Amino acid sequence: MFGKVDLVPIVEEYTTLLQCLRIQVDKAYLRVVNVPTFLKKLMSITGMSEQWVAAQIEQKGDSKCIPSKNLRDLILAHPDVKKRVDIFALSIYGLVIYPRH
Repeated sequence: MFGKVDLVPIVEEYTTLLQCLRIQVDKAYLRVVNVPTFLKKLMSITGMSEQWVAAQIEQKGDSKCIPSKNLRDLILAHPDVKKRVDIFALSIYGLVIYPRH
């Protein structure tokens, strides 16, 4: 249909189109520079302090997690309605990605 024209964008074109200045284009596998830690991500989503989030995190094997009960309790008690919705979305994501047996 387009002959021998390659219509697949290259990494450099994606970074320009998306204005992704933090992407390292010289790597075989791309990764974002300065990726926030799990703790920082949870602080951002929940709006809670570093101390509170650190107290909620549990180690399960090689991974860190926050128990769904803690998220449920936070949904019920959080004063910010938008943060309640964000925490609810996080808990749904956890149930879909990691269902209980």
